Amino acid sequence: MLHRLNPVRLRYLRERIDAHWHGDEAGFTPLAGKRALDVGCGAGLLCEPLARLGAAVTGLDAAAENVAVAQAHAVQSGLAIDYRTGSVEGLGGETFDLVTSMEVIEHVTDPAAFIAGLAGALAPGGLLLLSTPNRTALSRLALITVGEGLGQIPRGTHDWDKFLTPDALTALVEGAGLRVVDVRGLGFSVAKGFVLSDDTKLDYFVTAVRG
Repeated sequence: MLHRLNPVRLRYLRERIDAHWHGDEAGFTPLAGKRALDVGCGAGLLCEPLARLGAAVTGLDAAAENVAVAQAHAVQSGLAIDYRTGSVEGLGGETFDLVTSMEVIEHVTDPAAFIAGLAGALAPGGLLLLSTPNRTALSRLALITVGEGLGQIPRGTHDWDKFLTPDALTALVEGAGLRVVDVRGLGFSVAKGFVLSDDTKLDYFVTAVRG
């Protein structure tokens, strides 16, 4: 499922990078000279494309087994990525030009503290991108009833009561001293698969900068 999500994630990410840093849409390395942090990086599905876009990438995950897989795959791919086991609170004041955290906040115990940690890791002039399921009947049906019920997603992955609406997530981001500059839906089309959309009922992206 994450592999299916990744192309649309990258499309949105590239759009926001070019808009924020006024980049050349045709350029191959818009993140050259910039540091990027992916929190909840898993096996490196987003870290590797960020590295190919030119960033010096740090991948952070709480699960040591995920980090081990990510490190091995980066070596096979010839990519130098700094993978670490731990939490954003343990970064010790390090800051990054780009901070991403995709489909993670719905799993954390304290969303406000998590967002505060991400904000603390964001350098002046930096860009924060998040994605998460919306708290709607559609997300419950698609991700839990169908996705987990049919085995496309491991059972027990999601707790619908922990899903955040765009308004709730925006409030957390603004409470951490950032300013939301874009909210975009992640929809599903039978013909095209996952697509960017104005409809946020299933899942959505949030982009923020320093207020």
